[in-house]
Amino acid sequence: MSEASNPRIDEEPVAECPHCGKPLPLCICDSIRPIESRISLLILQHPQEQDRALGTARLTAMHFKDAVVKIGLSWPSLSKALGRKVDDPSRWAVLYLGSAKVSDLDTDAEIVAIDRKGEIEPHQRAILEDIEGVVLLDGSWSQARALWWRNPWMLKCQRVILGPKRPSRYGQLRREPRRDGLSTIEAAGLLLAGLERRPEIAATLNASFERMLARFRQVQAEMPALAPKPKKRDWRRRKRG
Repeated sequence: MSEASNPRIDEEPVAECPHCGKPLPLCICDSIRPIESRISLLILQHPQEQDRALGTARLTAMHFKDAVVKIGLSWPSLSKALGRKVDDPSRWAVLYLGSAKVSDLDTDAEIVAIDRKGEIEPHQRAILEDIEGVVLLDGSWSQARALWWRNPWMLKCQRVILGPKRPSRYGQLRREPRRDGLSTIEAAGLLLAGLERRPEIAATLNASFERMLARFRQVQAEMPALAPKPKKRDWRRRKRG
């Protein structure tokens, strides 16, 4: 076998950015714009969510000074997950779609608070205006479900679902089983912009996401081994929310 046809086994792995965790050719940290937000952000990432190339959890958190990203399956309480005391978990919203869909409810709102039965809460405006923090579950559909069921303290929080007006910007790079399935960074933008009534939050996060996707496509064309064709996401549908 010729030397050209024998791949080198001593090739050094591509270095990762210490901030976003992506391979350096995919890093866009130098273009991140900080965002001031009155609402706190906690991202819980399933430990098997290892898509460094197209994942957005750490990229999302980098925009916010006090955002927290935790990797794991369960925590005893919201305070333990966040790393500081939370006096009233009911003023925190947990985004978990499950089997609930805004399209099945009598509303055209993009952010909807629902109860334990998956039904729309009365007094939507008052509930959403009182939110002081948001919990996002980062992972595939089944991974998000595992996080939801392994952390019963989430039932003390206000569950919310989204009814986005447009599908995820992932497009063909990562196809979602439902139109309301968004990336973590898109979900954060929609939620925080809506709750704070500041559309510039969504604009800033979506712009970062667009740059990330553009960089991925560029690297994929020039260095396919570094940014291979993404695997299909978890399309399994669950009957329970």
